[in-house]
Amino acid sequence: MILLTTGTGGYAQFITVLLMFVIVLGVTALTTKWIANYQKQQSVNENVQVIETTRIANNKFIQIIRVGGKYMVIAVCKDTVTMLGEIPEEQLKEEKPVQNFSFKEFLEKASLIKKEEAIQEEPKENQSHDEK
Repeated sequence: MILLTTGTGGYAQFITVLLMFVIVLGVTALTTKWIANYQKQQSVNENVQVIETTRIANNKFIQIIRVGGKYMVIAVCKDTVTMLGEIPEEQLKEEKPVQNFSFKEFLEKASLIKKEEAIQEEPKENQSHDEK
């Protein structure tokens, strides 16, 4: 037999389920952040760093890595890692710094451009009224 809840009992049940859902989402988000920070701390290495990675085929990559002070090229496949050779540091191109996108700065620049355009159009409008 199926019981249908109506009235205040139905609303209370809905709010309880909704509250439990929000709590589960919050606990999941906090756990994910904690695990990410834990893994980040575990993988902090000063001697081994991946400089660049390029895909050459499905599940096959070429990587430039820095180990200590040496730069090496390795091939990374599904089951194997093969050292291809060393590269002198002078032959590497410098990385271009990645510019972080800030939406706030974008809006400020857009509003400045709009204000400058409005200022430049004002004298033109004044000249057209004077000519009449």
